[in-house]
Amino acid sequence: MSFISKESIDEVESRVDIVHIVGEYVPLVQRGSSWFGCCPFHHEKTPSFSVDQDRKFFYCFGCHAAGNVFKFVQEMEKVSFAESVEMLAKKAGVQLNYVNSGDEYHKKDENVKKKEEYINLYTRVATTFHYFLMETEIGKFALDYITSRGITFETLEKFKIGYSPADRKWLHSFLLKKNFGEDFLKESGLFSKKFPDTAFFSDRLMFPIFDKNGSVVAMGGRFLRGDSSRSPEYLNSTDLIQYKKGSTLYAFNFAKKAMREQQRVIFCEGYMDCIAYHQCGIEYAVAPLGTALTEEHIRMVKSFAETVYLSFDSDSAGQNATKRAILMCRKQGKTVRVIRLKGGKDPAEIMLKFGSEVLTDAIESAILDNDFLLTKLLEVYPKTTPENKAKASLAFFVYIDALQSDIQKNACLEQLGQMYGIEMEALKKDYENRRDLSKKARNNAVQSTEATVQALKISAELRAVMTVVTDNKELFGKMKESVSADDLEDNNAKMLFRIMEECYDTNNYSVSSILNRCESEELKQVIYDSINEFSNHVEQSAKDSIQLLKRNVLEKKRAKTQELIHSFETSSLDEDKKYLKELLAQKMDVDRQIASLKD
Repeated sequence: MSFISKESIDEVESRVDIVHIVGEYVPLVQRGSSWFGCCPFHHEKTPSFSVDQDRKFFYCFGCHAAGNVFKFVQEMEKVSFAESVEMLAKKAGVQLNYVNSGDEYHKKDENVKKKEEYINLYTRVATTFHYFLMETEIGKFALDYITSRGITFETLEKFKIGYSPADRKWLHSFLLKKNFGEDFLKESGLFSKKFPDTAFFSDRLMFPIFDKNGSVVAMGGRFLRGDSSRSPEYLNSTDLIQYKKGSTLYAFNFAKKAMREQQRVIFCEGYMDCIAYHQCGIEYAVAPLGTALTEEHIRMVKSFAETVYLSFDSDSAGQNATKRAILMCRKQGKTVRVIRLKGGKDPAEIMLKFGSEVLTDAIESAILDNDFLLTKLLEVYPKTTPENKAKASLAFFVYIDALQSDIQKNACLEQLGQMYGIEMEALKKDYENRRDLSKKARNNAVQSTEATVQALKISAELRAVMTVVTDNKELFGKMKESVSADDLEDNNAKMLFRIMEECYDTNNYSVSSILNRCESEELKQVIYDSINEFSNHVEQSAKDSIQLLKRNVLEKKRAKTQELIHSFETSSLDEDKKYLKELLAQKMDVDRQIASLKD
């Protein structure tokens, strides 16, 4: 079992600047010794997200998201701890060491190596398919088709578009000759489950699917010829060890720079729409892959773009997808606009007929989502009857719920009232009544979860131990002189104390080292909260906590001694009387120590 060595992890963390890494995702401004920006993990207008450059961790005073640089990369890139270390090691130019010791506390995920192997496989297959399209006679008809759609050779190279041969046995034989094993290929997703030597993709225009770092992780294939009733127009890879369609966006690797620069993103229907936008210089377009847009997709772009543009088909399925996407985006605090295309069924057709200027104009004239929804409501519920007005209002209230600003809520209610001729007072009353019922239900649902978290936070022992989670080794040394882990009853406090003791004994005592060794995410969260709470008076807080813990130890000792006294005070045996006298002396000594602490 391979692990990343502690020394390698510490070296990576010491070599990377957390402010620089976070700054690649979040604009930061320095205030005193910390850096601040808007939190990438929840919607906010006033910055409450801080980065401590010296202590190497981030903390949000709003949603309480917190962690070190590895945690930040894990959350932003949706990768494992080991992958975050490897990504940052590349940036820092650090050569990682892997060891096979069971004493190492950070295991290299067994799946990481397998993922790398499958990425290597898909990269090789994508290169081969691209060669068939661009250089061979068997792929010429596919090349003629794609170029007839207005796609240039430059774009074909950028997206590595290819062609999979009609011979469904060829690929398996080819890869075996390249030393890929039978079992490995069987699980690759490139072959039929029932017939392992038969290619899943054949006689199709192929679209390699890249992950956010630009590695080929999956494939999509477009049907070109034959009986269309017997084969889907698009065939996509299923979820694989290196690929999850619900958390992957087509062209994200190409789009993220433009998204960050222009603070906008276009969600469109599929490969060709996305490619058309990019070819027209609109490089902030992405597309979900064989699935509806998900909340995870929106979270992927949340830190890159402020405004979401939706470019789905004008048919009923596309319009319903637009409505769902609006609600999901608004719940995550994004401004939403809807692109209306005219003169063609999709961006690729418009690009071919009219060129890039028409697509650019369509984006600039995109309408706000509330205008889009109200227009659609009028089509379904004409303002001719009170019943239609009530139904339209209830339908629009769902959108109002998703808005994050009370000003926006009020403005949209006014717009609804004006469009349907409804008095604002009546609208507000209906909306508030409905919202109060929903709020009560939500409160009941989260009550037990909040109680669990609070129970952890209010533990006196844990709170006391957390006051010395600092970069000051001497503070823990003083605590260690007074108490031990075995003196503590709270399991979380005991776990944290032992982690701190390990850091202390190995002369590697720091906030970062303590957090790196802590495996409980819940405990980490409470630690981050305490770091900020005690930061301005840490020495006094530590002193008070040491006194508290010492008093607890003494009071437990007194209670135990008192219990023994009760068990021996009725005995008439001389030996027991002698022991009782010793116990009474011990109790008096403990009482004096407790009294001195109170002073």
